[in-house]
Amino acid sequence: MIRVALVDDHETVLLGLRAMLADVPDLELVWSGATVPEFLAAKVDVDLVLLDLRLSDGSSPELNVRALHETGAPILAFTSAENPYHIRRAAQAGICGVLRKSEAASDIVASIRAAASGETVPGLDWAAAIDGDPDLPAVGLSDRQREVLSLYASGEDAGTVAAMLHLSPQTVQDYVARIRTKYAESGRPARSKMDLYKRAVEDGYLPIPEAGR
Repeated sequence: MIRVALVDDHETVLLGLRAMLADVPDLELVWSGATVPEFLAAKVDVDLVLLDLRLSDGSSPELNVRALHETGAPILAFTSAENPYHIRRAAQAGICGVLRKSEAASDIVASIRAAASGETVPGLDWAAAIDGDPDLPAVGLSDRQREVLSLYASGEDAGTVAAMLHLSPQTVQDYVARIRTKYAESGRPARSKMDLYKRAVEDGYLPIPEAGR
């Protein structure tokens, strides 16, 4: 028996999955809830966690995935046309694949079995998020440069970024200058702060702007 947990804040998704698995002899939905902390507090032994990447508590997909690693169970993103940013960040944190809620029941069952057995469940959303746009040359930013870019391009000034990362303002300015140089060398100039924001979105360091939730 494969024991499955679902972290999702939509009741219709829960009801649909429960009905879908009701007649599948080797799969059992043993827990469902709206947040990762709820699941971790329940201390339920499972073989797979299905995780909605956009929960109403505003939690980070990346941090949710990292927290769920405590269980030792594989984590499969269970999504509805997710923003590629969320998938990319979750993939970097260690999900085993991406499964659309709109897939046929037989495909969902097959993907759950595969993920629980340790296989990767890539899917088109996974491939698109990881590969990104092939027409955008990689710039090879370091981890620290990505941190500076994410904060600075999202609207923070150099002084605030410096305080947040425990750096000097001059060091932040040096990082920004180097980031601009790397983008220029790749043929993707970022002369203004708005240009840096666009590059950060293109490369998945900041989420794509969207209306509503």
